[in-house]
Amino acid sequence: KVSAEIINEILSLGKSLLNMPIELLPGVEETLRTLKQSNRHRLIVATKGDLLDQQRKLQRSGLASYFDYVEIMSDKTEKEYAKLINTLQVPPEKFMMIGNSLKSDIQPVLAIGGYAVHVPFEVMWQHEVVENFEHPRLRKVKRMGEIVISD
Repeated sequence: KVSAEIINEILSLGKSLLNMPIELLPGVEETLRTLKQSNRHRLIVATKGDLLDQQRKLQRSGLASYFDYVEIMSDKTEKEYAKLINTLQVPPEKFMMIGNSLKSDIQPVLAIGGYAVHVPFEVMWQHEVVENFEHPRLRKVKRMGEIVISD
């Protein structure tokens, strides 16, 4: 049996997670601003997780205005990315994913014919780790500020 005091403590911890400040990685907002101002690309958020939680995080981040479309997936698979590009009416060869997970962000997009930019992050779930992955349509950068997209 769990006491009401412990349950209350668990609920308080959960609520504190919902209110944690959003810390943007260096170069993210500047890169988004540059891409948005170029008016050459539609910017899409493709993320996975709880719908309300992801929507709230995007709003709290201050980045929502940069994006033309938001897709919150239950899982990032080839099927889900194919569905997304079909919804967007974008051929795979005109779709580029920028992400930190080779397994969830990069490999499925490359598998359906898209392009990808991998921006590693120092913390990664073990089930997301992929070693020594290379692909001709994959570009690897160390930080967001290195991303330059040209036609």
